[in-house]
Amino acid sequence: MATYGQIARLAGLGGQARRVGYALSALPENHDIPWQRVINAKGEISSRAEPHYENIQRTLLERERIIFDSKSKILLRRFQWRA
Repeated sequence: MATYGQIARLAGLGGQARRVGYALSALPENHDIPWQRVINAKGEISSRAEPHYENIQRTLLERERIIFDSKSKILLRRFQWRA
């Protein structure tokens, strides 16, 4: 798991987490980029213009054994990628 801000910093775009979100939303179908592993800094799946993707993302993460708490948050201390 990584946050949008974390990916932005790694790309040299500190403070531009939204750009990461826009880039991920523009991915073509049938790509192999693990977009589902990018969440917001609160440990939540971010809302989208097409809400069914939120359910798809959660399902994909649960298949990868990512655990959500009772508030639908992911414990970043446990699952976040450390670079």
